[in-house]
Amino acid sequence: MMLTWPEYIKTFTALLVVVNPIGAIPVFVATTNDDPPKDRLRTARVAACSVGIVLAVTVLVGESLLRFFGVSISSFRVGGGILILLNAIAMFYAQHSRSRYTDEEAREAEEKADIAVVPLSIPLLAGPGAISTVIIYSNQAGSWGHDGILILISAATACLVWLILRLAIPIGKIMGKTGINIATRLMGLLLAAIAIEFITGGLSQLLPGLL
Repeated sequence: MMLTWPEYIKTFTALLVVVNPIGAIPVFVATTNDDPPKDRLRTARVAACSVGIVLAVTVLVGESLLRFFGVSISSFRVGGGILILLNAIAMFYAQHSRSRYTDEEAREAEEKADIAVVPLSIPLLAGPGAISTVIIYSNQAGSWGHDGILILISAATACLVWLILRLAIPIGKIMGKTGINIATRLMGLLLAAIAIEFITGGLSQLLPGLL
């Protein structure tokens, strides 16, 4: 069982919006500002690879973990949708949700020698919202072909993360703080729509009488 290509394009768009590499530019620049260019590029590469690995592993084992803990996909759609909606609301204010990045983690990142995996990749980029999105979309069709396409989508998302972080300084200079905030708010609007779709889809299965 497979989805249509427009649906896979929608999945890729949704995952990219949730990961939001544009919103990670200020954090990346601030925490690597004193690093030599070679180290900054290495940080971008390691962070992107970590994002791809986390998302790909989630495709393979995410649904199995839900079954292990006895959580239905319908309940998870509602819970994941609420989490993503909270992230979207934070993005409306051009901020990071505390589920992705707290002030304490920001201070800890400034003191760390290597921030590529934690906290840049996890939880800032491949955080709970991205993981929830992958699990929900992986449940939409049960086949190895579907999972393979989702892994390719995860790899494509990681490649875009690498490209944006690699060009973080020029992008930051061109867009400026205001431009990044505007882009974050627009992605927050798309993310809110995705969250509502997840929530209503889960509720329709949990409470069919609502239909």
